[in-house]
Amino acid sequence: MAPDMGGRVVVVVGGSVAGLACAHAVAGAGWKAVVLEKAAGPAAGGGTGAGLGLDAQSMETLARWIPEWGLDAATLPLAVDLNMATDSETKAARTLTRDEGFNFRAAHWGELHRRLHEALPAAVTVHWGHQFLSFEVSDTDGHGGKRGGVVATARLLGTGETVEVAGDLLVAADGCTSSIRRRFLPDLKLRYSGYCAWRGVFDFTGKESSDIITGIRRAYPELGSCLYFDLAEKTHAVLYELPGNRLNWLWYINGPEPELTGSSVTMKVSDATLAGMQDDAERVWSPELARLIRETAEPFVNVIYDADPLPRLPWAGGSVALVGDAAHPTTPHGLRSTNMSVHDARVLGECLGRWGETPPPRAMDEYEAARLPVVAAQVLHARRLGRLKQGLPVEDGDTGAFDARAATAEEALMLRQRGMPYFGGAPTVDGGSL
Repeated sequence: MAPDMGGRVVVVVGGSVAGLACAHAVAGAGWKAVVLEKAAGPAAGGGTGAGLGLDAQSMETLARWIPEWGLDAATLPLAVDLNMATDSETKAARTLTRDEGFNFRAAHWGELHRRLHEALPAAVTVHWGHQFLSFEVSDTDGHGGKRGGVVATARLLGTGETVEVAGDLLVAADGCTSSIRRRFLPDLKLRYSGYCAWRGVFDFTGKESSDIITGIRRAYPELGSCLYFDLAEKTHAVLYELPGNRLNWLWYINGPEPELTGSSVTMKVSDATLAGMQDDAERVWSPELARLIRETAEPFVNVIYDADPLPRLPWAGGSVALVGDAAHPTTPHGLRSTNMSVHDARVLGECLGRWGETPPPRAMDEYEAARLPVVAAQVLHARRLGRLKQGLPVEDGDTGAFDARAATAEEALMLRQRGMPYFGGAPTVDGGSL
């Protein structure tokens, strides 16, 4: 049982996976947590979000917080990392590299979110429908003391009323467009990658013997245990199976940066744009993958950004902690975003637990020292991996780019996921690994 930290409170801004993971972690360290989330309620599970890949460290951490996680049907194995090249003219495919020691698990974002929410301990309160507005560093803590703390202001979306929530520490889990990060670093800009991703989840419940499913399993026979990367000229697609009779796919397409409205990096498009994408899929990919893309309901566009790693984390003298995409926006090519969020949460909880009643600055120093070298290396590697697979110059001034059609076996090794720094485990605050 975690020690009781005298009612010390963490205010978590953002109730996505990163925010709920932080709530679990700080509660495990004996702190109370109040989560502010603008969504009206938790994810329903089945139809919300898309797929994600969880590494072994994340699976072990999540099993601490979610009963039976990893022992039930919430994930499927991704035991193989397979990169293949497709000739768009002949539709012939060849294997570039195959790694049978991948050891990830596939999950659905909505299901993970639902399970994290349902397993929250009593020390956590989630306020749904609360849009975070601002925060101020306070001279007092959240319960009348003089140790210092924070006061967050939020708007209740149902009524328009504003409320204040006081605590000892503010955790920014508000995503890659984080308003909290922007307050400290107003000049830090997200870096557009040079491409967007079409994303979709195909539900084949009741269609297990249909032509589309038998065809896709013939073209990708290891679905259910394999993470497929399919590379064509200056583009690549990703395909893997999710629990609950679903196939998750992404298709990355080079192009100018779209104009976004609001803070979301995803967007729906017109029927004409969707039809054009579906026609292009038939030109580029195998008939089986093109058909899967065409028959997926409501695919959407994800504009791909990251940011240059921060030399230090802004933490307002120990009153603020950045986690997940708020701290280190990353491209998805190393399957890092959710995994880094889970790892951030665990290390933050460990740091708070280690220092107990000591004011947060020491814990924040330790959190930063443990996580910054890891996430900086991983963000830059994911950036490089994406540019390789998209046939874009990896470094400024490069005159050539990776061509999957002509790649040698040695060159293809650069595509493997295990090239990610700290692939085998990131260090914890006690010098071990997660």
